Amino acid sequence: MASKPKGTALSNYNVDYVISYRFVDTGKLPAARQFQKLIQALAQLGFTLEVRNGDNCSLLVFVKADNDKRFNNEVYRSRVKDWLNGVRAAQPDKEAYNSLAVDSMTEAERYRIIYQMITNPKEEGGAGITPKEGEWKDVESIFPLHDIAHNREWVKDWSMKTFLKIEDLDEIRNRFGEKIAFYFAFTQSYFTFLTFPAAFGFSAWVLLGHFSPIYAIVSTFWCVAFVEYWKHQELNLAIRWGVKGVSAIQEKRRDFKHEKEMRDPTTGETVQVFPASKRLARQALGIPFALLASLALGSLIATCFGIEIFLSEVYSGPFKSVLVYLPTGLLTVFVPTLTTLLTGVATRLNDYENWDTNESYQSALTQKTFVLNFITGYLPIFLTAFVYIPFGSLIVPYLDIFHLTARPFATSEKQLTSPKVGFEINPARLRKQVIYFTVTAQIVNFALENLVPYLKRQGFHKYQEIKTERAAKQGGAAPGATVNDHPEEAEFLTRVRGETELDVYDVTADLREMVLQFGYLALFSVVWPLTPVSFLVNDWIELRTDAAKICLQTQRPTPARADSIGPWVDSLGFLAWLGSITSAALVYLFSNDGIGPDGTPATIKGWALLLTIFFSEHTYLVVRLAVRTAISKLDSPGMQQERAERFMVRKKYLEETMGENAMELPPTKAPEITRASLEEDARNDSLRTSDPEEHFWHRQLGWEESVEIGVSLIDKMGTEEGKKTQ
Repeated sequence: MASKPKGTALSNYNVDYVISYRFVDTGKLPAARQFQKLIQALAQLGFTLEVRNGDNCSLLVFVKADNDKRFNNEVYRSRVKDWLNGVRAAQPDKEAYNSLAVDSMTEAERYRIIYQMITNPKEEGGAGITPKEGEWKDVESIFPLHDIAHNREWVKDWSMKTFLKIEDLDEIRNRFGEKIAFYFAFTQSYFTFLTFPAAFGFSAWVLLGHFSPIYAIVSTFWCVAFVEYWKHQELNLAIRWGVKGVSAIQEKRRDFKHEKEMRDPTTGETVQVFPASKRLARQALGIPFALLASLALGSLIATCFGIEIFLSEVYSGPFKSVLVYLPTGLLTVFVPTLTTLLTGVATRLNDYENWDTNESYQSALTQKTFVLNFITGYLPIFLTAFVYIPFGSLIVPYLDIFHLTARPFATSEKQLTSPKVGFEINPARLRKQVIYFTVTAQIVNFALENLVPYLKRQGFHKYQEIKTERAAKQGGAAPGATVNDHPEEAEFLTRVRGETELDVYDVTADLREMVLQFGYLALFSVVWPLTPVSFLVNDWIELRTDAAKICLQTQRPTPARADSIGPWVDSLGFLAWLGSITSAALVYLFSNDGIGPDGTPATIKGWALLLTIFFSEHTYLVVRLAVRTAISKLDSPGMQQERAERFMVRKKYLEETMGENAMELPPTKAPEITRASLEEDARNDSLRTSDPEEHFWHRQLGWEESVEIGVSLIDKMGTEEGKKTQ
């Protein structure tokens, strides 16, 4: 249940979910009919409902699930489904109420199941309400309310901690679900691991300088160790939180379009099928899309890069100190625009691939998004390191084509002409670029992620106030949303209306940010060894600001289950592998005291560069195998818990099928030997067949007699101290 702190301002009135129904673009009669259908669909599932006025042609529907038989049955059915799919080791109690008594429900499980009841299709027992889709286009959002008292304590507690404990992650899992808990667990593990490269990087910066082969080797080994450790930790947490294998329980996409129905040869059920060969053909379109996206983004970035080189290295006219910022401005405007456009194309391509489950759909979309982020995030540094520095002297003379950008400011043609002699590569450009992406860009992202949404929200509120005041002066203002509020509910309803305007929290965006940050460290930290120091400070702040963002800037997330961070694990492995190559190449190129090539490829020995890369990559593969093998031998609380649960399941099964003493030894006391018993045994032997096998198994009566005979034989054959080895 939602918590009930003292004071109406903080109380959630036992509300489980709020449904915002906004009909600003719908006529009165259609809106009323659809609203009636919404209420009926919820009432049929046994929810208790209340309706209040919202802002700007909207209604607020408050939903509460009573702990009645129907809701308990939904919980029980969910747990049985987990057991059948191998997520739960033990079978839930056959009585739903007993199952809930033995295994209590977390807040996240409660909210998750209620949300499933609201949104699942009717054929699966739900109300079938899908926000902003189909007939429910006026259902703007469905969200649980924030627990204000807990949020304050949470942010306050975290602000005083350096490292988070496993109990802190358990608390996140219990309140917000496993998917968000895995993000915080990953970021915390990454932050903890960063302490070593931060300390070593600072030492390398002081003692070894830039492009140190020792730092490159240590950094590569660290990347391997972290990725393999996280895979192990991921499994451990999945067991601890009872979600190991939950990704196998895949939900059908509502937008999935099947071509035919056929009978499953294993289960006999009728299943909807889309041919795998046709999906593979559609997936093949991702190859030209990736090439075109790379070409489009690469051309834009390369063009701005060329303009920057021209303005900084060639142009010598007036306003040079201002014009050098022109490429940055162009990138700031056009890269996000083009990325948004390409992301839309990627989403449509993903829709066209017609994935049958939500998990496979999200996984494919994540991979496409990673390609776009890889290009926008890393291509500028790749161009500097592997194009400008090795080939700068050959490229710069052709940059005269960019003189149009500076012609309005030049006073003579000489100021626009590249130097024929005397041009030198600026080796500091690469280091400055890495510092920008690892320090300045992190600060900019922090501002965009936390400050800009707050300022936008405040500006929108101010705009609404001004608009209302003007309408009131003209006599055309509509009644305010708070006019009909009951005094004891006024503060609560004001808070709820504020939460309806908040954004939806996207944990995938935060995960993407952390993975891309890891890429900068794996690929380019050899250029500037203080990179992990910057990330260590940034991630301590990131953990706390993300917690504050969930509490203050977004709606309370709907709990979702997961057993990992999904396809981002593969992205980490790819970046670690690529980092082993780029680090080796950079160390080779800048092996001459960090000066690097002089801008002409003649100074680079291709065979030596390829040999360096080959050796580095194969060293990476060997180290990864060794680390993976070593970590697989480690035990963990999660593994111990899994073994204990499986043992209890086996024990319970034996007790149920063979009695409580199924795992105990037979009675220890053998039958007493008397004259009567000997005569009875002789009589029974005479009635049996004279089978040697039968005689063999009746020479000793019970296991206790076997022990006595064995001990006596040992006493006869053995010595006091045993045989001495010669």
